Amino acid sequence: MRAVDTDVLVRLLVRDDPAQVEAAERFVAAGAWISQVVLVETLWVLESVYEVDARGRARAVEMLLGHRELTLQEPEVVARALAAFRRDPSLGFSDCLVVEGARKAGHGPVGTFDRRLARIEGVELLGR
Repeated sequence: MRAVDTDVLVRLLVRDDPAQVEAAERFVAAGAWISQVVLVETLWVLESVYEVDARGRARAVEMLLGHRELTLQEPEVVARALAAFRRDPSLGFSDCLVVEGARKAGHGPVGTFDRRLARIEGVELLGR
């Protein structure tokens, strides 16, 4: 299966360059894979460049989870991270993804200095 990078995924979501959108759609028409790194980078671009709020970024992830042509790396992990992010968007999606990825792999607790992240089960706040 083909894979896409962040630029392609951003074009598919933002649709701000018609020629690139068309090329991206042709590329993914037969199916394409999205790594978690590309997903996290894309969400960062949506937030920092396009000023998409947490709710909009959550909707983008949800749309990708249900997309017919696109397949996310470990979609069950992404879905659990999305649920945690929706419960508390101040955590950041990438932090939620780190926790859920560690959980799936059987590793924990996740150590952090982030007090907000430490509120999630399976995360340990390290002394400051």
